[in-house]
Amino acid sequence: MSAVIEEHHHDDHHHGPAKGIMRWVFTTNHKDIGTLYLWFSFAMFLLGGSFALVIRAELFQPGLQIVEPEFFNQMTTMHGLIMVFGAVMPAFVGLANWLVPMMIGAPDMALPRMNNYSFWILPFAFTMLASTLLMEGGGPNFGWTFYAPLSTEQGPPSTTFFIFAVHLMGISSIMGSINVIVTILNLRAPGLTLMQMPLFVWTWLITAFLLIAVMPVLAGVVTMMLMDIHFGTAFFNAGGGGDPVLFQHVFWFFGHPEVYIMILPAFGVVSAIIPTFARKRLFGYASMVYATSSIAFLSFIVWAHHMFTVGMPLAGELYFMYATMLIAIPTGVKVFNWVATMWQGAMTFETPMLFAIAFVILFTIGGLSGLMLAIGPADFQYHDTYFVVAHFHYVLVPGSVFSIMAAVYYWLPKWTGNMYDEALGKLHFWLSFVGINVLFFPQHFVGLAGMPRRVPDYNLQFADYNMVSSVGAFLFGFSQLLFLFIVIKCVRGGVKATDQVWEGAHGLEWTIPSPAPYHTFTTPPDLKDISEAHG
Repeated sequence: MSAVIEEHHHDDHHHGPAKGIMRWVFTTNHKDIGTLYLWFSFAMFLLGGSFALVIRAELFQPGLQIVEPEFFNQMTTMHGLIMVFGAVMPAFVGLANWLVPMMIGAPDMALPRMNNYSFWILPFAFTMLASTLLMEGGGPNFGWTFYAPLSTEQGPPSTTFFIFAVHLMGISSIMGSINVIVTILNLRAPGLTLMQMPLFVWTWLITAFLLIAVMPVLAGVVTMMLMDIHFGTAFFNAGGGGDPVLFQHVFWFFGHPEVYIMILPAFGVVSAIIPTFARKRLFGYASMVYATSSIAFLSFIVWAHHMFTVGMPLAGELYFMYATMLIAIPTGVKVFNWVATMWQGAMTFETPMLFAIAFVILFTIGGLSGLMLAIGPADFQYHDTYFVVAHFHYVLVPGSVFSIMAAVYYWLPKWTGNMYDEALGKLHFWLSFVGINVLFFPQHFVGLAGMPRRVPDYNLQFADYNMVSSVGAFLFGFSQLLFLFIVIKCVRGGVKATDQVWEGAHGLEWTIPSPAPYHTFTTPPDLKDISEAHG
């Protein structure tokens, strides 16, 4: 099969990339744009992480030491916004740009010019967002969920710039999503049916529909904020006949599917990596597709489980409690299938597999604490404590972030043509794994003991656990510089990668040369033996 495909690449040097900086400004090539997204998201990861280290340094011991409470609130807000919208989401869009066309045998993304626009909006949006820290009154200081009326009545003047930045991010996400959907539905290689696509492609197809559905809701809620601040409306101001709880309903109708937007592509990554290093086909492929679709559907009907304490009617609390618990079923199917894939496989433990196994274990812990939070009466105790912080960081860091790192290690040899340094990769994994658990596991206990979220100071009884947590934060944070070193070292050279790279890997992307040529599949691949494409 690879012989057939290689015929189509011999003339690459005639129409390779332009040279210099303008290549990156004007590029419409899916690989270049994927690279831009990945580097941008890593820069945002380091920026958002540095904000987190300010938070953890302040909480290292009780008593105010390093920053003022006002600045601390700005750090908690900016950390959340930049990690969610600047680090995790663009990283997955970057992976989609790189991998989806190669996995489905497409020559490029369907709408390449729009692809370029959707990336270049982001640096402007995040420069504007970060610049609010330098404005009079400081940056947003009301938490990443920007609840009204805290944000509309008491927010700093820079709130307006924050709203504009959110609009730009939303536009970028919608454009990127349209591109992914059109590419997958229209540009698949002849003979590649939907139920033969790799799971990463499936998870991104579903994620893209989620993004198109909920990004306008986010745009709506920040526009209502803008109206309340500047145009005399009272959507969220009880004094003018509005309702602050309305903000929470609209925000979480966006916010809960958003959580799944950040985890579904991670499921796809792990579903590609585990079969490769277990040397078995993925267990229950069809059930994984249906489970992913079920999770996406259910994510729309559980939003108010974030709001058990706002005074909902009992019937509402019961409904949202049971609907939330229902999500555990398709998620459990996925975890079962990953474990069943590893069961009796000829497993090896290269760096991508280590991150994937850590994902399965730690994401499951995050899911179990999520089930605890889903129980309405119990949530009254957990709500707005560090237990919630521990829960969602166990889902998002060993979940989304670890899966992105796993993906980078897994496909980097295909992208660069060089193998990364395996010993350094494993060192990075263990530093990250230990750091993340030392950082977030103690937060379950301080949360259960009653320590509230978003506080710059705390009682003496929480001191020891907070100190441990802060040590873990600095360990995890600084070990990411090792990740940066490994990636740059791999880009610059190393042992040459074979075309297949990994012994157990299947799928179209492993049939093309390493490094992947600038233009792949200029004519569609011949898929007579399509079973390989099952990832």
